[in-house]
Amino acid sequence: MQSAPRRDEKASAPERRPRVRRNVTAAIAGDICANRYPAGTLLPRENDLCDLYGVSRTVIRESLKVLESKGLVRGRPRIGTTVCDKDEWNILDQDVLEWMGPHLGDFDLLASILEARRTIEPAAAEYAASRASTQEIADLEEAWQRMQSASDDSEAFTEADLLFHTVLLKASHNQVFHRLSSAIHAALKFALHASNVAMPDHREALALHGKVVEALRLRDASGARDCVNRILDLAKRDLTAAGRTK
Repeated sequence: MQSAPRRDEKASAPERRPRVRRNVTAAIAGDICANRYPAGTLLPRENDLCDLYGVSRTVIRESLKVLESKGLVRGRPRIGTTVCDKDEWNILDQDVLEWMGPHLGDFDLLASILEARRTIEPAAAEYAASRASTQEIADLEEAWQRMQSASDDSEAFTEADLLFHTVLLKASHNQVFHRLSSAIHAALKFALHASNVAMPDHREALALHGKVVEALRLRDASGARDCVNRILDLAKRDLTAAGRTK
């Protein structure tokens, strides 16, 4: 007679399945984004996907449901699961952006992200100049100092740069801007990384980020807007340089 599972085994079992499913979902999505499964083609059959990813049919089915809910695939009875065109993907979904991240250049999204930032960030900086709390200005300065400390480490510099822009959007106290920050977090991370790697000398960018902090401290709305526009000019230059190196 089989002994009953121990209490700690019971407790740990439910936590494992979602983690497995999430990893498999990300793996299939990553293969779609890498064009292993091009738009318009059928994914392998469920049994083949089980073999490819080493999981059960239940996990594969749940993963495909997640991908379908985000517009990457479409399942049809007796036909199979078709990869959707990228125009149907929910590119403002944080998971989708995370999956697309390493391939953003292939999807021509970096330019679109920069256009969105040009619309949002200068206005957010202008609002933040009058609305930011003392603590938010301190948080922005701390992010800037982290950028300075990490100027020789592109990964750490990108993380600090991302934090700076996230804090700035939050400090605008505009709920839509703040929510958009969460939505494009993954895309912004890869966009900043691309520009930071393309231009390893960060002195000009650091000076401008420092001026944003000072503009908020002085409650200088036009100065804050101008500095952010100049930061985005640098970003455009650096992304253009990144495109040339490919």
